[in-house]
Amino acid sequence: MSFIRIVCSVVALGAALAATAWAGTPQEQLSALSAQAGRSPNPAQGQQFFTTTQGREWSCASCHNAQPTGEGKHANTGKSIAPLAPAFNPERFTDPAKSEKWFRRNCKDVLARECTAAEKADVLAWLINLKR
Repeated sequence: MSFIRIVCSVVALGAALAATAWAGTPQEQLSALSAQAGRSPNPAQGQQFFTTTQGREWSCASCHNAQPTGEGKHANTGKSIAPLAPAFNPERFTDPAKSEKWFRRNCKDVLARECTAAEKADVLAWLINLKR
C-alpha cells in the first residue's frame, strides 16, 4: 500500500471516529455549538431569532410554526415537516451532519447566509427547553 493511501485511510478513519464521538444527543450538539460560539447559548434570543423575519420574507417559524412542537408545513411546497423540538421528535438533533445540513440550507433561505454558531446555539437551546 502506498504512503498516500495509508495517510488517506488514517485521515478517513479519524474523521469517522470524530463524527461518531460527536453524534448522540441534542445537548452534545449544543455544547459543541456553544464552544464554537465562545459563549453560553441564550434561549430567549433563540426564540426571538426563530420567530422573527431576518430581512427576507420568511422566518424559521414560517415552516416550523412559532411553537415548533407540532407538525409544520413548508411555506413554499406545502410538504409536512415533523416537529422540530427534540422533546416532541426524538430523532431531531441526533446526527450532527444532518443538523448542519439543515441549518445551512434553512439559514440561507431565511437569512441569505449561513447562521453563526451563536445563532444556532441560541435556537437549539430554546428548542431543547420546549418540553411536553
